[in-house]
Amino acid sequence: MTEIALLNTKFEKSGSVKANIDLSVEKINGTVVHQVVKATLAGRRQGTAMTKTKALVSGGGKKPFKQKGTGNARQGSTRSPLMPGGGTVFGPVPRDYTQKVNKKMMLNAIASVLADKFQAGKLHIVEKIEATGKTKDMFKALDSRKLLPALVITNELNEKVLNSVSNLEKAKYAPVDGFSVYEAIKFENLIIEKGAFEKLISRLV
Repeated sequence: MTEIALLNTKFEKSGSVKANIDLSVEKINGTVVHQVVKATLAGRRQGTAMTKTKALVSGGGKKPFKQKGTGNARQGSTRSPLMPGGGTVFGPVPRDYTQKVNKKMMLNAIASVLADKFQAGKLHIVEKIEATGKTKDMFKALDSRKLLPALVITNELNEKVLNSVSNLEKAKYAPVDGFSVYEAIKFENLIIEKGAFEKLISRLV
């Protein structure tokens, strides 16, 4: 059981919330977090790089010059990798860079990130994140409380919060279903709605 400070809609301390999870230093597993981050970044790679091999380059049906008497090495096709305009040997081909991350590892990484943020005093639980839809209002609210840079998480997709945060240079928004370990460690502060935090915790216990 861990007691965490609770903020109101103006990001001012209004109470506390008890989480049925251990967020002690011992729960931080840097190795697992590193693996999940690597898998996340690998999954974002397109993997579309490709060069043509001898078989894929067009032309080359005719023997470029006679077999003997020229003084050159014998060649059977102008598409040979040895010839200008020929194919590439062992060039890149389209591939999938996705790395498998099992459920237990992902949950362990999420718990580690939450524990790390809590131990650093950078985990901020808000009763309800409200926004006008204007970037300047959100910036003023977060900057005045020294909560930037921050990853803002709500219980459900909130268009006004999305519009308010999307243009902030040092902040990013996501609903809890799209929670990313990589984004969480990328930003110093984690600002999360109480409902979203409870939903996240329910996956861990």
